[in-house]
Amino acid sequence: MEAHSQPQSYAQDHATPPQSSPAAAKNQWNIPTGFASTGSQSHTQSFEEIYGVPENFLEIEVTDPQTHQPTSSPSSRYTTYLIRLSTNIPAFKLRRSEVRRRYSDFEVFRDLLERESARVSIPPLPGKVYLNRFDDAVIEERRKGLERFLKIVVGHPLLQTGSRVLGGFVQDPNWDRNAW
Repeated sequence: MEAHSQPQSYAQDHATPPQSSPAAAKNQWNIPTGFASTGSQSHTQSFEEIYGVPENFLEIEVTDPQTHQPTSSPSSRYTTYLIRLSTNIPAFKLRRSEVRRRYSDFEVFRDLLERESARVSIPPLPGKVYLNRFDDAVIEERRKGLERFLKIVVGHPLLQTGSRVLGGFVQDPNWDRNAW
């Protein structure tokens, strides 16, 4: 019985590449390096390019719920939420802002957005709460829902550029829901 050996070309095709230098190995196998490439030229990225402020950024959070009771009547109680925005998007007048809003302000805001933005589907608000609405867990769930709502709405490019009410709601401390 004859022993068959592999042709020489097979062994040459599947041999490991020569490891003369780490750079040669990377280039031969196209292993990514720490270099940015644009066409035939490459350059090392600076820390500013890697870690600097992105071209467009938008951060929004709903935080710090506070319950108020302006009169002695228990029915006058309500909770406000702090909206904190940080951005460099030109559609917003301020780069950083903080405003307080209550749930009913969000309801009016959402209705206004729906009326002025027929082409955009506005997400729902977290549901209305009738029992235990001042319980810490209920307030926290609502806060999370309001934050989700705002992240979607504020991040939408058509609303950023086409809404008259959006910037005022998230940035103007004197926003008046009755002025619309």
